[in-house]
Parts: sequence; C-alpha cells; structure tokens
Amino acid sequence: MARRRLSAAARPSLRFVSSGAVVLDCCLGGGWPLGRIVNVVGDRSSGKTLLAIEACANFARQYRDGMLFYLESEAAFDKEFAETLGLPVDRVEFIEDCVTVEGACEAIDACASKAKKAGVPALFVLDSLDALSDAAELSRGMTDASYGADKARRLSEMFRRVTKKVQQADMLLFIISQVRDKIGVVFGKRVTRSGGRALDFYATQIVWLKEKGKLHRTVRGIKRPIGIEVQAQVEKNKVGPPFRSCTFPILFGYGIDDLAASLQYLEEAGALDLVDDGLKKSNLQKFITKANRLPDKEYRALVRRAGKAVRRVWREVEDKFAPARRKY
Repeated sequence: MARRRLSAAARPSLRFVSSGAVVLDCCLGGGWPLGRIVNVVGDRSSGKTLLAIEACANFARQYRDGMLFYLESEAAFDKEFAETLGLPVDRVEFIEDCVTVEGACEAIDACASKAKKAGVPALFVLDSLDALSDAAELSRGMTDASYGADKARRLSEMFRRVTKKVQQADMLLFIISQVRDKIGVVFGKRVTRSGGRALDFYATQIVWLKEKGKLHRTVRGIKRPIGIEVQAQVEKNKVGPPFRSCTFPILFGYGIDDLAASLQYLEEAGALDLVDDGLKKSNLQKFITKANRLPDKEYRALVRRAGKAVRRVWREVEDKFAPARRKY
C-alpha cells in the first residue's frame, strides 16, 4: 500500500496563505490556513511582526477581494516602514485604540461578521496578545493578588467565542505572542508565553521563532549587520506533521530571502543540481550574489524554480518518514 503523508490528509477545501518562504510553507503543511487560529511566538527582534507583514502581503496577492485587518496594541508599529516591506496599507483596515482583551474580542467578532457577510476570505493580525490588558486590570493596582489571573480567563473566554466565527468566515486569525522567562527553571524550555494555556488548545499552528545570529556584509572595509538568521520550530500543527523546523534569512528593509532559504535547504538535502547544473556548496554563495544582480523577471523565475525543487525534495523526504501502511 502506498505511503500517505499527514499533510496530504488535510481537507481538500482548506486554503492557505503563503508565509513568504517555501521552506516554512512546507513545515506548516502548505502555509497559514484560512479559517483557523495561528500563533507565532518569539523574543524581540526574531521576526514575528515581519512574518505577519509577509502574510498580509501574500494574502493580498492570493485573494484580491479579501479583507485585511490589523490590530496593533503595542503602539510601536510604523506603517511607512511596513509598506516598504510589502504591506498593502491601502487595503488594510487598522484597528487602533484597542487595549483590552474584551475590545479585541469585539473587533475580531465584528471583522469576522463583516467578511462573512461579504462572502470573502479575511486575515486578522493581532500584534500582540501580550500588550492587551483586561478591563478589570486597568482599574486595579499592580500589587493586587489577582493581577494577571483574570486576563488568562478572559483570553480563554475570547477564544471560545471567536473560534467558530473565524472558521465560518474563512478568516485567518494571526496572533503574535512574546516570550517570558521561566524563573528558576534548570531543565527543559526556559521561556514561555504569557496569557495562560488557552492558545495551546485553540490554535491550529504554533510556531516558535529564534534568532540564530546576525548576517553581515562588508563594504570598503566597513562591516555592517544586514539581517538575521531565524529558526522556526512548528510546535503544533493540525494540518500537517508537527515538530518540523527550518531556517531562513531575514534581510533588513526587504523581508525573508526566499531564494537563499530554498538554496540552503537544497544544499542540506544534496539537491542543488535541481536548480542549476553544476551548482555545489563550494560555489553557492557566488551563485546567490550573481542571482541578486539579475533583472526582476529572471530573478523571480529562479525563485520559483528553487521553490519547486524544495517542494519536490520535501515531499520525497516526508514520504520516507511516513508509515508504510495505514493501521485501519
């Protein structure tokens, strides 16, 4: 009997939004799924907001009639900078002055109803969950014994209320979370996210991001950081195999370098020749440098060719790990 990959068992009607990197799309089982809740978790400067912007840009390209909503609760969002990274600000409805869980719940509910009534898909970004308070928290002191406990209960209630509406509206709810240190932990994961455990149950995908290091470039003897290398670990996945991971470069002022990420993966898999005959690890960096000088049309064709090769190799590898037969 032929092997069957878990990702192949996803509902045929499920639609996805590209993450902006083919390798991450493969890890996710196709991308970010519409009609579901996804959670991206990471420390500062690990690319969380960048992934949300990439999702918005790809959603706008894939679903021309779709609706985009962005709730920015951290008061640190730069629309002009986001536009340079590809965020279609003219299509985004920004939700401002929303600082409570109750307010966010009402906004998600209203936007889901709006998209459902219009009969179009939608993407709602909540950046970030940690910056939200609950109404009671705003009226009490920091030293009160119940500080923080009510917020977790409110979040659990919020997800219970909106999960079905998000699904019915075919709306992707993209939630960003920050990390918190676990005090006194010696073994295991030393960080967690705030807000209780509700998202562990309601999220379809949970992705943890970690900066692996800085990317540098030297010009005329002057060395400057130009980006970061990020590792993405899929901790939970209901539409594909869980616990898959990948790395990809993020370039400042550009976003995810999809071509470099694809070529790095193909190098690890020993399949660079699928992109170009004679391409090897020894001349990979020279190839990338040359590719970056190509005209846009040729460059995008190369990106598509590399992405196609990644998907092919990824499927072949996943098939090898799949069970040889079905149990029932």
